[in-house]
Amino acid sequence: MINNNPIGLFDSGIGGTSIWNAIHQLLPNESSIYLADSKNAPYGLKSKAEIVALSRKNVEILLEQNCKLIVIACNTATTNAIKELRELYNVPFIGIEPAIKPAALHSKTQTIGILATKGTLNSDLFNKTLDKYQDIKIVEQVGHGLVQLIENGAINSAEMHILLHTYLQPMIEANIDYLVLGCSHYPYLIPQIKNILPPTIQIIDSGEAVARQTKHVLEHEVGFNASEEHFHTFYTNSDSKVLNDVLKQRYEVIELDF
Repeated sequence: MINNNPIGLFDSGIGGTSIWNAIHQLLPNESSIYLADSKNAPYGLKSKAEIVALSRKNVEILLEQNCKLIVIACNTATTNAIKELRELYNVPFIGIEPAIKPAALHSKTQTIGILATKGTLNSDLFNKTLDKYQDIKIVEQVGHGLVQLIENGAINSAEMHILLHTYLQPMIEANIDYLVLGCSHYPYLIPQIKNILPPTIQIIDSGEAVARQTKHVLEHEVGFNASEEHFHTFYTNSDSKVLNDVLKQRYEVIELDF
């Protein structure tokens, strides 16, 4: 099956580029369009109705660009809006939610940690997932302030280091052996997180699983790009510097008011 249209992705900022990276590594011949809704970041502090409205706005921009499938590269938008989006639009959606299952299945201490936004941890979809693992102790932590610091280009700041220590130390003391990153921004913090956690604690994010699911949908529902040409366009409704820095100046970043 052939379909040369691009894959669309959106996130409440630059974090979803961690998902984009995983998809691009697995599917290097696919074109893509990425929306960084940075001026509305973080979604995790907004109401469900606001998150659905912002997600609809993003989807409609991507559909105008003829995207063949849409990756919701945001945990909060997935857990709060994917049901509504699937009901409203005739396009395949791939969501991202905390990878609790592999952590729960492989935990030896029967205790795992989840670092996520308030919007994700409070969502119905997240709590339905938790109900499946009632024999596992789950230490939840809202990552207050982390997304804002990442969006402001302060990934390696002293404030970030202090916040991460504050959030992770109780998890270490609770004897977790897996830390699940429940926000697509957080993989950019993995080097710092590894410096804080003992080496016995494994870190899990959702990027590879989302990439595999994207490939599956292309193969069975949508079609792969067969053209020798492909492109990657990134839009942001904020200052493009942070997104450019994350992408290491490799791709076109366009500032767009949306």
